Amino acid sequence: MRRIMSCIAVVFIVSATQATLAEAGVLPAREDVDTADITSSTPPSPDEMPIMWELPDAIFDNGPLVTYPAGGCAGGDASRVQSSSLLMSTLGFTASTAGAFRIADDFTVTAPGWTVNSITFFAYQTNSTTTTTFNDARVQIWDGPPNAGGTLIFGDTTTNRFQSSAFSNIYRDTETTVASCARPVMATTATIGTTLPPGTYWVDFQLGGTLASGPFVPPTTVIGSTSPCSPCNALQWSGSAWAALNDTGTGTQQDVRFVVDYAAVPVELQSFNVE
Repeated sequence: MRRIMSCIAVVFIVSATQATLAEAGVLPAREDVDTADITSSTPPSPDEMPIMWELPDAIFDNGPLVTYPAGGCAGGDASRVQSSSLLMSTLGFTASTAGAFRIADDFTVTAPGWTVNSITFFAYQTNSTTTTTFNDARVQIWDGPPNAGGTLIFGDTTTNRFQSSAFSNIYRDTETTVASCARPVMATTATIGTTLPPGTYWVDFQLGGTLASGPFVPPTTVIGSTSPCSPCNALQWSGSAWAALNDTGTGTQQDVRFVVDYAAVPVELQSFNVE
């Protein structure tokens, strides 16, 4: 939607069109600055105080995502697209259970191995309030790149592993829409419950919510960098093939933030069972 509409009938028509696209599996692969110039500076008004996500104790964090602490809407943290300074364009990439899109990124399990309790993903549905709209999380884990010889060792695309979802205190905005309130990012946690020996793995996920928009997953963001990792290597599945998760404006490959909540496997229990 190009601008916030005051006419309820027009908003309804746009939402209905998005819902139809979602049902048909032809959602856009991403939400870009040049096609989504929503600039609302009015903080969302949830029915009650928003439930805030809390960082687990023992984690692997594939961030960063916040670029301006307390610099976003209503004093929240900002994850800002460097749209003017670096000509970056992508606000978020689609990873929708209503469509064909999934996102995959890698993480490394250290010795002696991990019992993975849960994984938290960060995504938004445009124009939501700070009360979460998310209710679905599908997760798979591969023992290598899913587009280059990796084998699926956990999960599927049909089981809803949703555990919880809460406002992350992060808003996604741009250098031309500073402190926009239109994209509050939710932290959505999926229950995993499997053990992994040391090695590099890929998590492959889809999310779903009650709105027609997205869900969109913002890439990791570092001020002054168009590709803030060495290297950034996230992928997006479009229904038939994997492709590099590239920013539209610069063409540079991105990563996404996710948080793995794990416990180290005790030495005496190191008999790894992967689904």
